[in-house]
Amino acid sequence: MRALFICSRNRLRSPTAEALFSSWPGVETDSAGLAPDAAMIISMEQVLWADMIFVMERAHKARLSKRFGTSLKSKQIICLDIPDKYTFMQPELIAILERTAGKYLRRNQH
Repeated sequence: MRALFICSRNRLRSPTAEALFSSWPGVETDSAGLAPDAAMIISMEQVLWADMIFVMERAHKARLSKRFGTSLKSKQIICLDIPDKYTFMQPELIAILERTAGKYLRRNQH
């Protein structure tokens, strides 16, 4: 299962998710941002690589669709509704990620 986590600037939420789930058996992770100043700007290669794409906010899903359109047709995109108010690896953020994204990743583990 390849999980791609997306937020705005790829500095706090998506890198936390990438680090958190990277140790899960059967889960490969990557992360990226949609903003021009993101630490890692999302690429078509990442979109094609992912089995499942997690976005932190509804606006991210809209921007992703606008940018990659038909390339997303076969992708499962899940909005986690996690606001940009957490720090990297903050315990509250980890708990939310485990509860939200974790349920999808557990379900799809081989």
